[in-house]
Amino acid sequence: LGLDPRQSTLLLIKSNMGGLTMKKMIFLTVLVLGTTLVLAHPHFEKKVTALLPSDVEISVAYETLPANETHTDQAEIGSIIIPRRAALLLAGDINAGSVALTAGDYTIGVVKNSANNWGMVLLSGRLSQGDTPDLSNPIKLDSHYSTTKEGSAHLRIDIVPGHGDFEGKPVLSIAFGSMVLEAVLS
Repeated sequence: LGLDPRQSTLLLIKSNMGGLTMKKMIFLTVLVLGTTLVLAHPHFEKKVTALLPSDVEISVAYETLPANETHTDQAEIGSIIIPRRAALLLAGDINAGSVALTAGDYTIGVVKNSANNWGMVLLSGRLSQGDTPDLSNPIKLDSHYSTTKEGSAHLRIDIVPGHGDFEGKPVLSIAFGSMVLEAVLS
């Protein structure tokens, strides 16, 4: 026919669309746009696993969420916040700084010590959606709180090598906006 390849593609698409109604076209447009919006800002379950130098496997499981420091700013002194049902799973016993932890599941929490200081705590057992945590006996971990200019746009929990006082030790690290909290794991 002597047509430009782009024109023949357009003709083919037009010829295949002959059976589509206006309702189907609107539905497909909404579906494509809706899928794009959902995929543009995903929240998902995340799990990080590491083998500690003591040969104990440790995992952290949580759901991602955007960092909104307004929530933490408004928290009362002494209150414990549990970031998205964050859980610590230990396959064996470890010494986390001055605290002995037995194998099992724990819920990770952060406690507001003062307006500019946070600490990390563990609660025995793992929370399911809708559970009310027992905050009466938190396990206080040896932890350091700091802030950073770079920040983290979403909650990020990881097991990383320590630095400073925690040099040479694995640490549980929580980053949320400009806030960074680290607790020694052995």
